[in-house]
Amino acid sequence: MMLYLNKTIQMKKQLSLITFALLTVLITENTSAQNDTAMFKKIYNEVMSRSTSYANLDYLSNKIGGRLSGSPQAQKAVDWAYKAMKEAGADTVYLQECMVPHWVRGEKEVGQAMSPNTKEVKNLSICALGGSIGTPDVGVNAKIVEVKSYDELAKLGKKNIEGKIVFFNQPMDPTIYQTMHAYGKAVAFRWGGAAEAAKYGAVAVVVRSCTHALDDNPHTGVMGYKDDVVKIPACAVSTLGAEWLSKSLKGDNDMKFHLKMNCQMFPDEKSYNVIGEIKGTGKANEYIVVGGHLDAWDNGDGAHDDGAGIVQSIEVIRAYKTLGLKPKRTIRAVAFMNEENGGRGGDKYAEMAKKNKENHIAAIESDAGGFSPRGFSSEMNMQQKTKLKSWAPLFLPYGVYDFSQTGGGSDIDPLNEELGTPLIGLVPDGQRYFDYHHTAIDKFESVNKRELELGAAAMSALIWMLSEYGL
Repeated sequence: MMLYLNKTIQMKKQLSLITFALLTVLITENTSAQNDTAMFKKIYNEVMSRSTSYANLDYLSNKIGGRLSGSPQAQKAVDWAYKAMKEAGADTVYLQECMVPHWVRGEKEVGQAMSPNTKEVKNLSICALGGSIGTPDVGVNAKIVEVKSYDELAKLGKKNIEGKIVFFNQPMDPTIYQTMHAYGKAVAFRWGGAAEAAKYGAVAVVVRSCTHALDDNPHTGVMGYKDDVVKIPACAVSTLGAEWLSKSLKGDNDMKFHLKMNCQMFPDEKSYNVIGEIKGTGKANEYIVVGGHLDAWDNGDGAHDDGAGIVQSIEVIRAYKTLGLKPKRTIRAVAFMNEENGGRGGDKYAEMAKKNKENHIAAIESDAGGFSPRGFSSEMNMQQKTKLKSWAPLFLPYGVYDFSQTGGGSDIDPLNEELGTPLIGLVPDGQRYFDYHHTAIDKFESVNKRELELGAAAMSALIWMLSEYGL
């Protein structure tokens, strides 16, 4: 009987200890959640009340403007970003050298459709694709043939294409809700159309702009050649121009196209990534990167693509320093150079991180416009994804809810490839992004101040969680 009583007392003690331990965990978790909620409010209130991101974007867009790598404007942007990170309060700011392509558009392009039957000449809104060769001084004059896929191109074959201009008319799919995915399908013709058409003897290509919008704004973007295929000029035509051209070709197989472009490729230029750091207080040798790309196409101001990501990243530093926050891990804001037509800045950063044996626990990129944030995409293992998604309730009061998408960002992808770094991308509402993407209307006035700041606040809050808890 006594033995039974002793065992019973012992079991009650053990249960009491287990209950106490569980209560301690619950209280700790509850306290931690309350602290995190309070920190979110603190960060959001600071960014939404006193952010300098909109003023910074004003300067970057309106005082510097288009800043394609290798250009004088790109160097001005480097100088500005260095100063802006200093003013934001970064502990350390430095430049990371990288060699970048130097392509120049030259004088405004000319694209004209000419009907031998009616003698009508129609001026179309076009722009050279980045990296394209120019035309001869007299331009290129040839019959134009429409295709909507590489299969159609192959079926027409050399006998129907040789000596002609190929018109790739593949619209972005409106049934794909995630506009980035729709863009990913359509952009294949912009990138590889010239090389494919040249195989069949084409003398130039005209590519439908990658956007859902029906307007007269042509969208530029990088294209590529193949070493074993002759290089031919490549341009984009506005969607309204593409619609007109397609309709006109149905009734006029003899239509000709006149293309005049003055673009040139020059030797590589020296440029820089700009890096600003806040030193971690507990795990300083673990790094969290937040960034965007400093370069932008020359035809607009690059306000959405990617001035927004740059100023949001700098705002993380300013907000933390203003609030006196001391992150456990070291935070690096990086203004990457040359995302648009080479990716050299992202490659160089990953190369140096690997060489220096740095431990990057996460990298975040904002490169989808300055619209209202809806969530974060990610490229990481399942355990890390689960942890990231566990923080979702903290973001719900601020309209950030979607943690389901995959992906990181072009500039941070090399970190994952070289070091296995978990990647995160800010996901704004993307339905209007491709109205502006790579166009002359990607200007400061197209960015809403409050939406821009909401993105900066969401990134700042997520970085706090990453610094405190890791992945």
